[in-house]
Amino acid sequence: MIGCGFIAHLHSRALKGIIDAGLVDARVVATCDADRSRAEAFARPHRADIVTTDPDALIGAVDAVWICTPTSSHRQLLERAAAADLAIFCEKPLAPNLDDAEAMAATVERAGVINQVGLVLRTAPVFATLRGLVQSGRLGRPMAVVFRDDQYLPNQGQYASAWRADVSIAGGGTLIEHSIHDLDILRWMVGEVESVTGRSANFAGHEGIEDVAVATLTFVSGATASLTSVWHQILTRPSTRRLEVVGEEGIALIDEERYPGRSVGPLRIETDGVIEEVPCPMPTWVDELPIADPAWRRFAGEYAPANRAFLEAVSEGRPAAPDLSVAVAAHRVAEAVYRSAEAGGVPMRVVVG
Repeated sequence: MIGCGFIAHLHSRALKGIIDAGLVDARVVATCDADRSRAEAFARPHRADIVTTDPDALIGAVDAVWICTPTSSHRQLLERAAAADLAIFCEKPLAPNLDDAEAMAATVERAGVINQVGLVLRTAPVFATLRGLVQSGRLGRPMAVVFRDDQYLPNQGQYASAWRADVSIAGGGTLIEHSIHDLDILRWMVGEVESVTGRSANFAGHEGIEDVAVATLTFVSGATASLTSVWHQILTRPSTRRLEVVGEEGIALIDEERYPGRSVGPLRIETDGVIEEVPCPMPTWVDELPIADPAWRRFAGEYAPANRAFLEAVSEGRPAAPDLSVAVAAHRVAEAVYRSAEAGGVPMRVVVG
């Protein structure tokens, strides 16, 4: 594990639960962080052999790496890992800008290494169920999507990531750092994005770090989505999403305010004369992971399916998903939104690679 901050903590606990449950034959053998004391704290429960502040000290001793450092360092770490022929799990966003994200995807493709990105909403049961519902045609053709995503500015509270207020490290604010998840889910659910318009604002005063981003996406299919992404100062309100899909024959809703617990729903569906709530439970094996703290069991459990899928792909020598090419597609949409906002909301086409 390279980087031992908040998001790595979730991966670390998920990995320990998966390994202790005997679901994969693996071990966390090395931890690395610029703050050695954090690397030591991560190493302890895993009985890791290597504790270091130097990524090169572990790269030659492992089969796979989790890159969980601040965004601006992802590219060079990924390039070093790929050169060593390691499997790579890289957190989102890939990079502070599209050029670096595309270069990273090209690097792993040339190297032929197994790679996966931390777009973990794809393994959240409620989002996967909604996507399956849309793809099944039960709602008819998707017409419109309304997506609101908010959380408190993550340089404080449980996230405590001061670097997220530094544009030279993060590359931007709520759109790229947080709602890259949402752009990916919209593509995954509705299809390719043809054009966007965007607006952004900065209330907190961190230069280059937008805390409001509002985007309208037009899909190749003709559907339209509106995305509102906000970083506020309500510390009692961490990440919360509300997603409504309106089709010609039905409406589906994910509402984390009404139904706390972003991974498990339920999903509310309304068709002509029928309203139902569909439970979207976690797989039984996730609920049974040997993670003692109930709070951490919930949060780490949300990361467990993605981590297990990656480890199984590495073990079986097959491609992992979602890979870096998927993340790059979301980065291209984000980049178009930023260009539109800078131009005062002028529509921008999304370049498809």
